[in-house]
Amino acid sequence: MIQWLTRLVNTDTPSDHKQPLDQLASWLAGQFRKCGAQTEIIKNREAGNHLLARWACPGSRSKPVLILGHLDTVWGLAESQRRPARIEQGKLFGPRAVDMRGGLTLVRALARYLGVHSSTLERPVTVLLDSDEEVGSLTSRHLIETEAKKSEAVLVMEPCLPGGALKTFRKGVGRFTVTAHGVAAHAGVDYSKGVSAIRELAHQVTALYKLDDPAKRTTVNVRVIRGGPRSNVVADQAEMEVDVRVASVAEGERLDALVHGFKPKTRGASLQITGGINRPPLERTAKIVALFERAKRLAADLGIELSEGETGGGSDGSFTAALGIPTLDGLGPDGAGQHALHEHVLIESLVPRAALLTQLVLKL
Repeated sequence: MIQWLTRLVNTDTPSDHKQPLDQLASWLAGQFRKCGAQTEIIKNREAGNHLLARWACPGSRSKPVLILGHLDTVWGLAESQRRPARIEQGKLFGPRAVDMRGGLTLVRALARYLGVHSSTLERPVTVLLDSDEEVGSLTSRHLIETEAKKSEAVLVMEPCLPGGALKTFRKGVGRFTVTAHGVAAHAGVDYSKGVSAIRELAHQVTALYKLDDPAKRTTVNVRVIRGGPRSNVVADQAEMEVDVRVASVAEGERLDALVHGFKPKTRGASLQITGGINRPPLERTAKIVALFERAKRLAADLGIELSEGETGGGSDGSFTAALGIPTLDGLGPDGAGQHALHEHVLIESLVPRAALLTQLVLKL
């Protein structure tokens, strides 16, 4: 697994570079076929291709277990040349190590096991690896939901919480773009004739932050602002990107309506608002609690004390949970530093997490 993880860490697949994503999908398809899987490359013009791998269970009428992972990463091309995989003090460092090359490594370990012991399966297994999770799963969401509806349960290979806890709750994620339009004018000669889009945007920034609601666990973050051609011109256009996190579907619908209902505050200005809640929350439902309790008992058979927790980040598991399909997230290895320069996997977590994944697939 260390060898597999090292190779994956040293393979660059940014979300916006189709060729390396397609190459990784094809290579993994070949690896899965060697382990007895039927594979399908889902062609995709708008982003990288997606990969489906299926292990059949002859004679079984049970629904499959669906395993979700993603091929794309936030790091650019050549990042692994600047920071190749390295091992220090029991940690494997490198870009994308824990998010989610570690999860893909566990899936490869499961595939290797099934290649020898597929006769022990009591239900089919489906693995879906998409190519655009890091940018919202815009081209893969329909595929994810289609496969989930045919499945008994969903296991998501995102990294676990520190210490190994699974994720039984995730906040929903919204992304909005707010664009203000004004009237350009010379800042010194015709200042009064101008309508500043930046000034209008400032009003909207204040209004957005008023939507923060700790009691509802709602957060609003203005993350990028752009506007104005040069310092001596009243800006006629400015825009900002807004990140919203919500704890319930109802709160997401409320925030979506509020943001899209914003009106301009500056005379002569106008607003254009796009986007919305693109990932529902993974709510801790009775079905998810029941699935976690089953997983906890199975983990105990391996000597693993399994716990649960929550996170503010979104994942593809949010889509499947919103459909009412029992979903367990955070089945990847332990580590830290997602999307950061100190990103790493704890090597000692690889074997227990691979065993846990295999146990869940065989006995859920």
